[in-house]
Amino acid sequence: MNFSSIKNIIFDLGGVIINIDYAKSTDALRTFAPVDTSVDFSQKAQSELFDLYERGDISSEDFREGLRKDFGITATDAQIDEAWNAMLLDIPAERIELLRALSKHYRLFLLSNTNAIHMLAFNEIVATSFHIPSLDSLFEKAYYSHLVGKRKPDSAVFEHILEENGLNREETLFIDDSIQHIVGAREVGLQTLHLAPPLTINQALKEALPANEA
Repeated sequence: MNFSSIKNIIFDLGGVIINIDYAKSTDALRTFAPVDTSVDFSQKAQSELFDLYERGDISSEDFREGLRKDFGITATDAQIDEAWNAMLLDIPAERIELLRALSKHYRLFLLSNTNAIHMLAFNEIVATSFHIPSLDSLFEKAYYSHLVGKRKPDSAVFEHILEENGLNREETLFIDDSIQHIVGAREVGLQTLHLAPPLTINQALKEALPANEA
């Protein structure tokens, strides 16, 4: 990829910066549900409850009660949170190092479809593993769906970031591992990079840095 025209990079979080395994959470939640219950949450599709929570339309308390009602889950708040956070794995140190190097040459932003329970968990991972206050500190600004009230792949969230930061869309690269989000970004004129496994950002962005920094 030619990075000569790129001045800004918008990163997804799950599957791009933090390793993630959706099945770990759905499997964990099912242990508290009736036999043969299907918990509808995946990379490509999810039930309305998860959409509402990611947009910030319902609280964490409402989300937990929704899980109990919609899927018959019988668990304490702490058990639900632990199961819900099971999908969040690790952040390889080389990805943190890459973000720090890129920040010297590009304006960096984070855009994540996430929620309040996960936000507490991934910031704890960052603080424990790298002794930095929060994930936000690695970016000029971070946009979390539940706080801005908008989700990928809707054009509104991309337009919001572009307008708020005065970004030229032709000079802005969006990186995500979900193809539906890539399609949404392309529709508003962003340059895109689909990070399909097993490709990592360190591999994909090697040419984005001077040779002595890559």
